[in-house]
Amino acid sequence: MSNVTPFPKDGAGQVGFDRLELQRIMDLYGRMVSAGHWRDYAMDMGREAAIFSAFRRAAERPEYRIEKRPALRNRQGMWALVGEGGHILKRGQELQNILAPVERKLLRIVEG
Repeated sequence: MSNVTPFPKDGAGQVGFDRLELQRIMDLYGRMVSAGHWRDYAMDMGREAAIFSAFRRAAERPEYRIEKRPALRNRQGMWALVGEGGHILKRGQELQNILAPVERKLLRIVEG
């Protein structure tokens, strides 16, 4: 009982989403759920990246992964939209631009 483990001071270098980023991602997720296209999501926050995965069904691979990798901020951009097959669909500095292809898909789903 006298063995005390110290709590990590800086979150052990964990990458995460800030409130506005997560709000924007969850807003898109909610609209895709209400359109009947997505049914589940998962978040993974590690040392190198924070990843939001959206699933059509829980038993499948994610249809899209939204990745935030701050180490790539000065190179290709820290945001990436990754498709179901693992290929990068879009990469850039702004989350809004990365979500644009999914937003367009949502418009097609709602219209059709």
